[in-house]
Amino acid sequence: MVFGRKSYLEQLHRADGNGMIKVITGIRRCGKSFLLFNLFHKELLTRGINEDHIIKVNLEDRRNKKLRDPDALLRHIDGLMKDAGKYYILIDEIQLVKEFEDVLNSYLGISNAEVYVTGSNAKFLSKDVITEFRGRGWEIRIHPLSFSEYYDAVGREKAEALDMYYRYGGLPAVAQFERADDKQNYLREIFETVYLKDVLERNHLKNAEGLRELVRILASGIGASTNARRISNTFKSAAGLDITPATIAKYIECLQDAFIIGEALRYDIKGRKYIGSETKYYFEDMGIRNAILDFRQIEATHAMENVIYNELCQNGFSVDVGLVESYRRDHNNVIQRRNLEIDFVVNRHDERLYIQSAYALPSKEKVDQEQDSLLHVADGFRKIIIAGDRFSTAYNDAGILVVGLYDFLLGKIDLWK
Repeated sequence: MVFGRKSYLEQLHRADGNGMIKVITGIRRCGKSFLLFNLFHKELLTRGINEDHIIKVNLEDRRNKKLRDPDALLRHIDGLMKDAGKYYILIDEIQLVKEFEDVLNSYLGISNAEVYVTGSNAKFLSKDVITEFRGRGWEIRIHPLSFSEYYDAVGREKAEALDMYYRYGGLPAVAQFERADDKQNYLREIFETVYLKDVLERNHLKNAEGLRELVRILASGIGASTNARRISNTFKSAAGLDITPATIAKYIECLQDAFIIGEALRYDIKGRKYIGSETKYYFEDMGIRNAILDFRQIEATHAMENVIYNELCQNGFSVDVGLVESYRRDHNNVIQRRNLEIDFVVNRHDERLYIQSAYALPSKEKVDQEQDSLLHVADGFRKIIIAGDRFSTAYNDAGILVVGLYDFLLGKIDLWK
């Protein structure tokens, strides 16, 4: 089963000739190496690039161990560049080379060299790209399979496919297993031996059990507002561990750097400012999240919210949590102030969307509940409810666009138009 990853191929194609080092980042096992060495290589050949002008170096291959020496790698690549034609240099797991920054920067001044690299996110993260390549690194962020990519390849009835996606996520290797126990065993194994190990080793963390318990807490509370102090209190009461809020904040940053979790900051819509007291965390892959909890607590409402967050991020949008003030009189005619939450405030350049995730809208009361916060936003940006029980998309009487979940996930609706 081959996943085409068309949107990422388009990004690689658009970056051709931009004079920068193209750096492919993303969570481990999401398909970075396959994208570069298989799909992109094949596309280059289709575009008429000669095979001898595509230089591929897989540094994870033991047979290429000598090329992990920076000078040996430079000599190897230079020796394959025979003429003035354009060469495409594809390097996998570049972090295995000492002083790899100098190696890559050496090709910035060579006009006929296009350099594309991947790196293990244990040592080669997006924030490193900003600092290491003197402003000449072009990041292409890769995610696990979107539901659309998954569904195009796997098929099945939509509801069944979505249930599988909620449960096992979108890592390409997992999608190819047929048996449920194979999927579960693979996800448990790579969380312990790849993701957790990477975070511990990269950041020199000593408290493996504390980190493991933190991801369990975050996995149990996806989509719930929290902060480091609250999590620290949870450690004390539930696990009997005394870990300071500062340490919790550091651990969370490490998990974000490894692309295991993403955050949605709380944003005061009326005040037009971020509120730093709490935030929400979502998992990059639902399969990893569920493996952390041994495939318990798979609630469709929370899974749907997490998948919507991921889909918005995969489309390159900035995603926050919105807060809007509301005032109403109680039964004693006293004005009460409320803070209403909007699940997602989605930004694209100077445009914005306000989105609520609703698993089902079975009654008018439920519709009113979901759209209450949206109706208290005074600006003219589009307001949307993504509904899991709707199979069509239309505006309701309040002017809210109600979008069917499948229309959204399968890209049938442009939310911005």
